[in-house]
Amino acid sequence: MRWEGISEFVCVAEHESFTQGAKALGISTAQVSRQISALEQRLNIKLLYRTTRRVSLTEEGRVFYQHCRGVLDGLDAAEQAVSNLQSKPQGKIKLTAPVTYGEQQLLPLINDFMVQYQDIEVSAFLSNQKIDLIEGGYDLAIRIGKLNDSTMMAKKLSQRTNFVCAAPAYLDKHGIPTVLNDLSQHNCLLGTRDYWHFIDTGPRVSEDTGKEKNLRVSGTVQYNSGYSLVDAALKGLGIVQLPDYYVQKYLASGELISVLDNYREPEESIWAIYPHNRQLSPKIRLLVDYLAEQLA
Repeated sequence: MRWEGISEFVCVAEHESFTQGAKALGISTAQVSRQISALEQRLNIKLLYRTTRRVSLTEEGRVFYQHCRGVLDGLDAAEQAVSNLQSKPQGKIKLTAPVTYGEQQLLPLINDFMVQYQDIEVSAFLSNQKIDLIEGGYDLAIRIGKLNDSTMMAKKLSQRTNFVCAAPAYLDKHGIPTVLNDLSQHNCLLGTRDYWHFIDTGPRVSEDTGKEKNLRVSGTVQYNSGYSLVDAALKGLGIVQLPDYYVQKYLASGELISVLDNYREPEESIWAIYPHNRQLSPKIRLLVDYLAEQLA
């Protein structure tokens, strides 16, 4: 008895229409109206405002809807979990990721994933632009750094560190910067932005101490290619700031030297984000969990 009218109420609330709600449920409008009226009588609360043009929630209706939506989502998830025990993950996954991170870190792992789950197809578009997942029909995106889109769900996969470094020959000739202001005297190899990220750890303690800081820098090189910037740094053209997966092997070999380590910003998080659906499909959840395990 307590379940009667719940699905009808949620569907009408989401469609803002008795007619559209009934159509979505595959039942008559009259039946939907009777069930919701009975629900309101049972609760002794008015849940919906009805006009000739639209249906809207009352204040009580909004509260009741939020709880009912959660209950129905839980029921859907329970049914899906049982169903998953009897079926293999399959179907197509469409995702997007930053270019270099996708090439170096992500796609090799996805290839390994597909070896294990051969009924899954993956379509990946690598771009450094933040693509609209809903508009582009994407199931998943990999993002690096701070997230601004609160309409998406997110799971942290890993983190990366940015290093400021240069070739020993450049540092021998031009000196080693020890404070951020020293960078104004150096040739800074730029990417797509004309500023670098740091943490303010200046000599004087102030309210800004320990905060993240964007420092404008300049130089004779500006490329939108991390590989080209690494090559320029290796050839002694200047100082560069790049993520660890570009420079780690050169730091280990001594071909590049890390500088300004005391000002290094905290690690940037790497996220999997996906639309705020009522339930995450098994194949997407499986891939996200796999990536989180492999990248941890």
